[in-house]
Amino acid sequence: MCRHLGWLGADVTVSSLVLDPPHGLLVQSYAPRRQKHGLMNADGWGIGFFDRSLEGDTPRRWRSQAPLWGDVSFGSVAPALRSHCVVAAVRSASVGMPIEASATAPFTDGRWLLSHNGIVDRAVLPLTSSAESACDSAILAATIFARGLDALGDTIAEIGTADPLARLNVLAANGSRLLATVWGDTLSILRRTDGVVLASEPYDDAPEWDDVPDRHLVEVTPQRVTLTALNATKGSR
Repeated sequence: MCRHLGWLGADVTVSSLVLDPPHGLLVQSYAPRRQKHGLMNADGWGIGFFDRSLEGDTPRRWRSQAPLWGDVSFGSVAPALRSHCVVAAVRSASVGMPIEASATAPFTDGRWLLSHNGIVDRAVLPLTSSAESACDSAILAATIFARGLDALGDTIAEIGTADPLARLNVLAANGSRLLATVWGDTLSILRRTDGVVLASEPYDDAPEWDDVPDRHLVEVTPQRVTLTALNATKGSR
């Protein structure tokens, strides 16, 4: 339904993560290799990165409802954008969901950037006025923000129990932490000497990529990478 990528490490250009790799998000927007649902991701794209300032890590975003391959201006600017923490996504909209920039990840609460790869029945999500869009991913993001990212694993397990058909691959970052859930779709991890990449699918054919097992939470900090199994909750609505 979408493809996304997260980075935590040294300052690198956005272009080096998204546009330059032979199978990066640019290519995944029209020819993903591991996508199980949908053929391409032409319903928008978004790049979020953290800017170190006097106030600390500040999230910045650039989003569009157009296909990534058609945005010449982004291609010219991306090599000049550098950050130590990035969340990027290309979107394949679920049937019935709006196609608009506000429905495109990453979403934010002013501190975190969050992307959702998957689908969820909006009926199992609480009503909220803080969602950036009426699409399922935006409402899911608002729900996660309201409950707090420290509870991400529990929130995903609860929602996954309430909607057994949901696919709930979430990727979130706050400048110093990178969190991800694997629930019904693919996620791979690349440990580089200068940082860590989490991605829906590898952006190249390097043998160092590892697949994350389904129903797991991944936490990346500058010190370590931790994987924790997620279990469906009992008695959830």
